[in-house]
Amino acid sequence: MWPVRRPSARPNQPSPPFNALAARRLRAALGMGPEEVAYGMRASFGLPYITPDLVVAWERGIAGPSSQELTALAGVLWCSPGELIGRPRTLREHRISRGLAPEDVARGVGLELLAYQRMEENDAWRGTDRQSIALAGLLDLDLADFIAVTGREARLADLLRSAVTTRWQGYVRPVTRTVPLDRGLLEATLAELHRDYQGQMVATLSWGGGTADAGDPGRDFLDRIVDHFWTTVRRHSE
Repeated sequence: MWPVRRPSARPNQPSPPFNALAARRLRAALGMGPEEVAYGMRASFGLPYITPDLVVAWERGIAGPSSQELTALAGVLWCSPGELIGRPRTLREHRISRGLAPEDVARGVGLELLAYQRMEENDAWRGTDRQSIALAGLLDLDLADFIAVTGREARLADLLRSAVTTRWQGYVRPVTRTVPLDRGLLEATLAELHRDYQGQMVATLSWGGGTADAGDPGRDFLDRIVDHFWTTVRRHSE
């Protein structure tokens, strides 16, 4: 008998981020072995190629399940797909984490299914303001997730890098147009980011005898500027 092969993933359908540790903990909590998980996925979800070795590979981070496999694994482990997924970043990952089918989201936001699928596959949201609000509610997106999913994160990163490397005051209005935050909160956030970055640059120049090294903390700060931004926003919002 020929071995059953795992179907090849579509090139434009990468695997969702997988939380291997959560999968292992959930399986252990149920008192199940990899053999039982594999059997459940084969018998109940029609995935005949699932083996205990594949389940172990997922749990060790050697491989990751596809969207279909993730849904089946969640069913066997009696949890939601969101409990097995890492932090979602893309529109598709947020949908999967909520256990929704493409047609559910398309119907919920008022789009034709094919139009929504193109947006998801291209990772480019093109909905109207009304549809964007519906999307945020349907996928339970916070503001940071909403900015990322709707394709504004790259623009935000560019503005933030300019703000911390020059005069931050000149970027309050452009950032506000990208991220709808209270002006006072945004000013406090940009001012703090500017101080942090400039402080790191001064320290780097002092340590390096006046020459910034290519791997200095300032460059790392700029690379992670969006994460720093949201962390600072949350701190000032408390």
